Amino acid sequence: MEPQLLHDVTDSVATVVVHHPAKRNAMTAAMWRSLPPLLDTLAADPDVRALVLTGEGATFCAGADISTLQGSPEEAQGLAVRAEEALAAFPKPTLAAVRGHCVGGGSQLAAACDLRFAEAGALFGVTPAKLGIVYPASSTRRLVSLVGPATAKFLLFSGELIDTERALRTGLVDEVLPEGELGKRVAEFTRVLVSRSQLTQAAAKEFANGRTDRDAHWTDQARDAGDTEEGVTAFLERRQPRFSWTASG
Repeated sequence: MEPQLLHDVTDSVATVVVHHPAKRNAMTAAMWRSLPPLLDTLAADPDVRALVLTGEGATFCAGADISTLQGSPEEAQGLAVRAEEALAAFPKPTLAAVRGHCVGGGSQLAAACDLRFAEAGALFGVTPAKLGIVYPASSTRRLVSLVGPATAKFLLFSGELIDTERALRTGLVDEVLPEGELGKRVAEFTRVLVSRSQLTQAAAKEFANGRTDRDAHWTDQARDAGDTEEGVTAFLERRQPRFSWTASG
């Protein structure tokens, strides 16, 4: 099978798989280019309420497949940044399920997700210093927002890999699961996500990502959607709520 991004939608969860096992799921130029339009399609699908990004087999993503990147390093980096920004802008909850190496461009993709769950033994690295590449400002800010300036500098200055224990301690990952339990935990957690209010999630994601000037917009959305009334009624009636508001790209 050619290197590509595979995707599937099951039980309101879209799963996108980085498939290039011959090179530890390194992203080719074509794969970088294909991610933004794929995300647009999934964002517009009302059946999709959450998205999981993962890698084929035992590796998340080992970065960029340099052999497929033609032109200047800046052009190649631009492909990765556009894909990263598209993932960060996805209007529904996103979760990176990480096994094995999550390095370089792989770490950019994982950091662009809302949450990161990792299997014990995974390794994380931000490696532009090994290639003399200037890491983009947007990617640097996103990394700093996750791990703080000191850890971001450690990762960027050294290019060294860190294990799941340190990744969890510094905030790079949210949960670490024993070997063999990552898939089960991701399935359980995404079931929780798709049962919750998309209205709440969309507003919270926007605010958490730094846009804080739309309180009135979201108040209007909440009033018009009726989700708050439904949530309170369902709570009083001791049943699962049936929220009607849906996010779209």
